[in-house]
This record gives sequence, structure tokens and C-alpha cells, in this order.
Amino acid sequence: MSLIKSISGIRGTIGGKAGEGLNPLDIVKFTAAYATLIKKINPGKPNKIVVGRDARISGEMVLSNVIGTLMGMGFDVVNIGLATTPTTELAVTMEDAAGGIILTASHNPRQWNALKLLNHKGEFLDAKQGEEVLRIAEAEEFDFADVDTLGKLTEDDSYTAKHIDSVLALNLVDVEAIKNADFKVAIDCVNSVGGVAIPALLEALGVKRIEKLYCEPNGQFPHNPEPLPEHLTEISSLVKENGVDVGFVVDPDVDRLALICEDGSMFGEEYTLVAVADYVLRHTPGNTVSNLSSSRALRDVTRSLGGEYNAAAVGEVNVVEKMKATNAIIGGEGNGGVIYPESHYGRDALVGIALFLTHLAKSGKKVSEMKASYPQYSIAKQKVQLTPDIDVDALLLAVKNKYSQYDITDIDGVKIDFPDRWVHLRKSNTEPIIRVYAEASSMKEAEETAAGVMDVIKELAK
Repeated sequence: MSLIKSISGIRGTIGGKAGEGLNPLDIVKFTAAYATLIKKINPGKPNKIVVGRDARISGEMVLSNVIGTLMGMGFDVVNIGLATTPTTELAVTMEDAAGGIILTASHNPRQWNALKLLNHKGEFLDAKQGEEVLRIAEAEEFDFADVDTLGKLTEDDSYTAKHIDSVLALNLVDVEAIKNADFKVAIDCVNSVGGVAIPALLEALGVKRIEKLYCEPNGQFPHNPEPLPEHLTEISSLVKENGVDVGFVVDPDVDRLALICEDGSMFGEEYTLVAVADYVLRHTPGNTVSNLSSSRALRDVTRSLGGEYNAAAVGEVNVVEKMKATNAIIGGEGNGGVIYPESHYGRDALVGIALFLTHLAKSGKKVSEMKASYPQYSIAKQKVQLTPDIDVDALLLAVKNKYSQYDITDIDGVKIDFPDRWVHLRKSNTEPIIRVYAEASSMKEAEETAAGVMDVIKELAK
């Protein structure tokens, strides 16, 4: 059994003893700690928390514990039911709530679940607030409400429709252009909440021909739910064999978006953000942000259209912080996460789909042709196994010094920018390894670049 407590929330496998898996005792303790923090940081806000969940098998159990705990802490709860992560984020602001909790383990397998914690803006807690939740939980510094101040429960399943309405209202979403293009679209929603939200969105956008894969929100994931190429062979074949214009794949909580070209090839998760940003920048010039491990293609496209690109540390909260600091009009992460502030500061596959379909309709290109029009890069993802006694921070410092003649970024591990490629080294928070990401103009070059730096790490570790 696994239980991982971090500044971004609590996640774990269902079952086991207290402290060993995600079970009712730990759910109650962590939820109560979160409620305690929310009271401290929102003294003027109403005691209201929004809760939404993906379709995981354990969802109802976790939901019951979270709702009961929040009510026991004196918070009114708005349960929006089965809802995507971005839907829940939007619901927090629409409800003028003090915060929100999303019950989802994102792309983790079916035995996992998690609590993702939001502030009153519908954005993830920052590192300092996350650390405070962990401290409160460890110390059990929470007081439950007496019988006269218990919270109340409201059920509201209207937020998926409200989310879709907000997407349709975006200035750069052109429903008529999409409708007139008469696209045939395939979707794989991995039997989670995307099966509710994505068909409804496509119909609202005027898409009449939809090929559906795994749209029953029952939590029985038919394949590994992380939208990586090796997990998407079925929709790839469906697109290629059925005259489909584009395929969309989402993860269980619908904040990541992968695209399939009309020939069944992968558009590439890294290029979801690149394509959407290209469309946005052509109509509203400005700046962009992605994390250090994301493709250089976004930088190239941004600069070609007169904008400034900036990199942030890995993690959505870090990307959002950098976007706000640089007035970025679009940003995100290379895992298919599109953040469009015109909607809200959160990764949102619904926004990504609507903007991409508008872009595709107006371009007159096939999806594969659009992909070919962007700077072509490949990313290799490796890791170096280390012994527990090795000082990883000292090792990364030694690597930084060895490559000091190149452009170095050290806000999150060490990133070495060579003229025509880059390598990003980050230590794992849970095991003695260094993750090594490298990007170059071909996969062969990327793998060779990663291997070269990995050899240096191993030599320095001796």
C-alpha cells in the first residue's frame, strides 16, 4: 500500500492500515487540516467548500468522508458530483467559495485516489500553504464544530454545463467555423468524467460525427490512463481506419489532452500546447510560459510571433505563478496541459479542444500537416538510479559546474541549454533517482544527449 503526503495534496492506494494507504482515517485527518488552513487564510470568505470527483471506483467512499469531515468542521459543502478538475476549479469561483477539493488521482491507475486542494481562486495551494496543511495534519491541530454550527450540504450537478457555456463564450472559440468544417472526431475518455464532459462539449461546438471509446464513467480504466502513445493504440487504429479528422484523448480528470492525427499517428502531448498557443498568439500577441521539461517548440513559436517565452519550475502552481508574473496570455505543461487565463488559471482539456478545433477549422489543414508546420523536436525521458547514501543535491551542483560554459537554469534541478538541444536533471522526491529529460531535433540525438549526461552523473557519483 502507498500513501504519499505532499504540498500538493494527499494520494495513495485504497486500503491498508492507517498511514499506509488512502483510508478513511487519513482522509478525515487531511481534510480537517485543509479546512483549518482555509479558515485561517480566508477570514472574510463564507464557510463554503466545493467538492467534485472523477469516476474512480473509490470515489463515493472518499467523497463521503470528505463531505462529512468538512461539514464537521463547520463548512457548507457544494457537491458538484462527477466533474472534471477544471470544472471544479471554475465552480469554486462561480460559487464564491473559500476553496475546493478535487477527488482524483489524475493519471494514476484505478487503485489510486487523491485529494487535490484549491484556494478561493480555484487554483492549487502554493508550497507554503501546502506545507502548513501537512503540519496541521501531523499535529492534529483542528477543532470540529459543535452541533449548532455544523455545515450544510448542497448538491449541484449543473457545473459541467456551466463550464461548457464558459468555453463557448471565449472570444477565440468559433462555433460556426467548427460546425461548418463538419469534422469527424474520435474520443477516448478512459471511462471517467471525460465521458460526460467531452461528448457534451463537442455537441455544443456543432460536431455531429463522434466516434466514442470508453465514455462510460464507471472507473474501470480499459488501459493505463496516462495518455501516452503506448497506451493509445486502439484509438489510433480507430482514427486511421474510420476516416476520422482528429482524435482527442483525456486523462481521468480531464486536465491533460493528447491529439491523434488523421493518419493514426501521434500529434504528441508536447505539441498540444504548441498548436493551441500558435492559434492564440496569432490573434492576441503576447507572452507564453511552460515548465523546464517542456518542448523548446513553444519558445520558437512564441518568438516567431513577437512574444516572450519564459520557463517555470515543474508543477502547475509554478507555471501559473510565472504566467502571472510575465503577463502570459497562454501557458501550460508539455504533458498536454493547456492553461488559458481568459478562461481560468488551470489546465483545461475542454478549453484545449475548443481552441484546437477552431484553429484546425480556420487553417484548412489536416492535423498531420499542422504538426509538420511546427519546429520538430523529440524528447527522451530517462532516469539514473542512485544509492540512498548519495547526496543528490551535491551531485547536481557538480554537474552544473561541469557544464558551466553553457546556459544553466537551476530553479528546479539543473537544466543545461546547449545551442541545439537541452537536458533537464531533477531529483525525485520519493526515491534515490535523478530524472533525465533531453530534447533534440531527433529521438536518436535526444537519447544520445541524455546518455552522455547520465554517464557524467554516474562518473561523478563514484
